[in-house]
Amino acid sequence: MGTGAQGAGIAADLTRAGLDVTCIEQWPAHVEAMREHGIEIRLPLKTEVTTVRALHLCEVATLREKFDIVFVVVKAYDTRWAVELIKHLLAPDALVVGLQNGMSLNDVADIVGPERTIGAVIEMASNMFEPGIVTRQNAPENSWFTVGAFDDSARGREPEVQEVLRHAGTVEISPDIRSSKWMKLVANAGELVPSAILDEALADAVKMPGVHEFMVECGKEAARAAVADGCKLVPIFGLTEDQVSGPDQYAKDLLGEVLEKYSLPDTRTTVLQDWMKGRRAEVDEVNGLVVEVLARVGQSAPYNAHTVEIARRIEAGELERGPQNLELLLTLPGA
Repeated sequence: MGTGAQGAGIAADLTRAGLDVTCIEQWPAHVEAMREHGIEIRLPLKTEVTTVRALHLCEVATLREKFDIVFVVVKAYDTRWAVELIKHLLAPDALVVGLQNGMSLNDVADIVGPERTIGAVIEMASNMFEPGIVTRQNAPENSWFTVGAFDDSARGREPEVQEVLRHAGTVEISPDIRSSKWMKLVANAGELVPSAILDEALADAVKMPGVHEFMVECGKEAARAAVADGCKLVPIFGLTEDQVSGPDQYAKDLLGEVLEKYSLPDTRTTVLQDWMKGRRAEVDEVNGLVVEVLARVGQSAPYNAHTVEIARRIEAGELERGPQNLELLLTLPGA
């Protein structure tokens, strides 16, 4: 459910592995391109074209078969309607996997029940600007996922998802998926929106004076928010327990892992890709959540709040994204 850049790459991997895969997508031209030409995945060392079954949203109402696993790969803010759309298509023992950024676990569980809900963290870089064509910057051997049950009612079923998703990358099982998803948000808080505000590839943004430090501060606030939300600092991205330090250092380390292992020199974050397409981005679901959670416990998140304010101005058309925003980004109100 959702076959954009990330979803299309994963769907192609599962299809090539011989699984029975259906792609449901909201971009009409993309559906038609997939039907006519398949999904073209441009990897760092090769290009693969995979024939897939692709459906428009309006065609979901015509489906009669039931599905064993649904991967939800839409934007976090689209989670609720997307899960409602496929709810009637679930087999009696089906699982729904929120393969997304942000904290969409509760949204999925509210609609299909905690016993069906598996959370996931995804770490791979892809982009798509033409229908049917994905540039995937991490081949499966360099892509990473973790999956975990929403609560004890789904505990023990994670290997079912792991067995399917392993065709798209390395898949670990998290005993505490909520904490794992917060750790991904710690990395996202620093990288996604700040680099998009500057209209720069992530690697180029980090090289600009003061930006890396700003990103780390966003991550530190996010790590504190995770703890305030009742979660723990846990290893993700293939790290081990002994590599998990305090909130401030771990925030810096997670950003370092993204930069070193999961991005290329021309990698543009999902937020920048959305803005380039004129789409709303996951600002409130990432940086905005940090501000909201810390506010609930009487703490401030000035770096994330400043990031959200600038992003909202860009989405409202009051400000153009670009490197001219560097001084604005680095100057916190009242500083």
